[in-house]
Amino acid sequence: MQDFDPADYRVDGSKKFDIEKAKTKVKDFYEDKEHYEVLQAEAAQELDELQSMMYAHNRYGLLVIFQAMDAAGKDGTIKHVISGVNPVGIKIHSFKRPTETELSHDFLWRTSQVLPQRGTITIFNRSYYEEVLVVKVEPEILTKSQRLPKELTEDLDKLFKQRYSDISNLEKYLYRNGIRVVKIFLNVSKEEQAERLIERIEDPAKNWKFDDQDIKVRAQWDEYMKAYEECINATASKKAPWYIIPADDKRNMRLAVGKIIVEELKRMDMSYPESDPSQTEVLKQYIDVIKAQNHE
Repeated sequence: MQDFDPADYRVDGSKKFDIEKAKTKVKDFYEDKEHYEVLQAEAAQELDELQSMMYAHNRYGLLVIFQAMDAAGKDGTIKHVISGVNPVGIKIHSFKRPTETELSHDFLWRTSQVLPQRGTITIFNRSYYEEVLVVKVEPEILTKSQRLPKELTEDLDKLFKQRYSDISNLEKYLYRNGIRVVKIFLNVSKEEQAERLIERIEDPAKNWKFDDQDIKVRAQWDEYMKAYEECINATASKKAPWYIIPADDKRNMRLAVGKIIVEELKRMDMSYPESDPSQTEVLKQYIDVIKAQNHE
């Protein structure tokens, strides 16, 4: 993937992000389907090797957050990127509409329960960012569902600024504890999303993916784009950057995401634990013991 540089898609707070200028389609990173499959396989193998080292090193954790509009390709991207990775060291959590129990806690509670352990990669399919995206577009959720004290919902601008701050502080806290955070926004165009939603309706095997709510959210496209822009600008940092990935081409998107995760793992100062020389000699003696057991 010589044509792909993660830095070209990184938003780290050093300059303002303008979502209208963000591309949804770029030149292909692959030559054809066969070349794509080779690149995908190479990335999966490299990711598996790095994750194995991460698991053995047991000092770092990695949180990868996926946010996107409906039909942008979150599920498929996650599936393809982690294919071949040892499941022992990776966990996936998909966050749907909050349950009654979750609504009875603070807005970070449900995601805090499943943050990464050291040595593992945790993927969030949607996340605590829903609380400054969906909730911002539909603020009645705050007043009707989240049971917040009235004085907290009287000034919604202040409330969302506080939530941005809370999220940023959480991500700083995670970094200071060896947990790296990578945030990925799959940037699909409104036209491409339309084609994918129609496909879900026309293909009986994909009907289950379609939700009436998708139409309502699509009608609020501009509001969501504004919410994403404000959210990304408020929470992007050098320690927890956003990556704005063009999502109109699914193969390009998957290759880009895989490369970003691999590069993040490479930045970690990891190695396999070294054996003590005296312990190595002891272990060698066990070889004879194991062989002798074959004849018992």
